[in-house]
Amino acid sequence: MDPIIRKIKEELSTSIDEKTKTSYQRFFKQEVKAYGCKSAGVSKIAKKYWKEVNTRSKQEIFSLCEELFLSGYLEETGIVASWVPNLKDQFEPEDMITFRHWIMNYITNWAACDSFCNHSMGDFIDKYPDFIGELKTWTHSENQWMRRAAAVSLIIPAKRGKYLDDVLEIADALLTDEDDLVRKGYGWLLKEASRQHEDIIFEYVLAHKKEMPRTSLRYAIELMPKERRAEAMKKDWK
Repeated sequence: MDPIIRKIKEELSTSIDEKTKTSYQRFFKQEVKAYGCKSAGVSKIAKKYWKEVNTRSKQEIFSLCEELFLSGYLEETGIVASWVPNLKDQFEPEDMITFRHWIMNYITNWAACDSFCNHSMGDFIDKYPDFIGELKTWTHSENQWMRRAAAVSLIIPAKRGKYLDDVLEIADALLTDEDDLVRKGYGWLLKEASRQHEDIIFEYVLAHKKEMPRTSLRYAIELMPKERRAEAMKKDWK
């Protein structure tokens, strides 16, 4: 084990807050492996040790991230999610192999999925948008976190108004997904896209509301005016 990883683990294990640990079970459907550290504390630890590792090569840092992921602890995955975006200027196309491996093998809850994909994957896709095609293949994965990742990796670009056609194509592919967290993921993606493209997202919701799960629909229209939300929620089909 790298000495830095040992230090991180020791610091996390001495930063436990029992109320925080208990509260995790309210936020996750499945049991989560966690120390029970407050998010602000995890962020502080991540920043502290980033200063000690940021002179290492990208591959060395990726190896540290692999060690953190292997533990399965929520807080350690959070440190990965904090570190990797700092390397975005060094991202190369082949890094997708590493990111795919991490998502497929180590992501086990929505918080880990979102914290890694929103920023690390979002930055990667912005640098190499041709990989959106791969995200679309993830919508057919048997792994629920790969499917959610297909949507939430575009959250921040969508918020800026980017990749609208791809956002809608991913929503199409996940439209009737049986997993509630995948439904929430693409609903959230539509919501963020609505910030810059409200009319188009509203039309999309109206066109698909008969088959779109109500959970996804509610997320998608959350930022819209009251009148539009009411229109979208209306069950006006026979």
